[in-house]
Amino acid sequence: MLPFKVNDSIQLKLIQSQDRDELYSLIDENRVILREWLLWVDKRQSPEDLDTVIEMWTRNYEERNGFDAGVWYNQELVGMVGLHYIDWKNKATSIGYFLSESAQGKGIITTSIQKLSTYLFNELKLNRIVIQCAENNNKSRSIPEKIGFKNEGTSRQAQWLYDHYENIVTYSLLSSDWQEEGSK
Repeated sequence: MLPFKVNDSIQLKLIQSQDRDELYSLIDENRVILREWLLWVDKRQSPEDLDTVIEMWTRNYEERNGFDAGVWYNQELVGMVGLHYIDWKNKATSIGYFLSESAQGKGIITTSIQKLSTYLFNELKLNRIVIQCAENNNKSRSIPEKIGFKNEGTSRQAQWLYDHYENIVTYSLLSSDWQEEGSK
């Protein structure tokens, strides 16, 4: 499925070893904003810290167990979208994402998740997609809300983030929801 053309400006491509330094630069340049919501940021202190992670991402993709794709906007790596796993028995997956500060506000992730959802439902025949966001991460929460994901509720203090707990909001989208909405 990868590379995946979202539109003329946006493409999702599997992160591979040759992308390591570019990905590290993206993380490092956006470390402050990413660290606010993502626990793994401090574990990435050099490009070499990405080697084993990229190997795992490649293995997951080859085993049809999700993927971690770079988001390229006008040929520039600006973020990532990932399927954390694919539960083939229950036909479900979970999506995560991040975007550089300079690329925010352009609809890049929203458009990517919309197009990816259509693919997951129509081509992979999945039934359920979940997105989880920290309750106070309004930018991240706006994405599933714009697309039509349903808020399933808030898990109180569900994630330890450096020095405090975060409440986590769970959103879901079902294949039947997507078909009813005409894929927006």
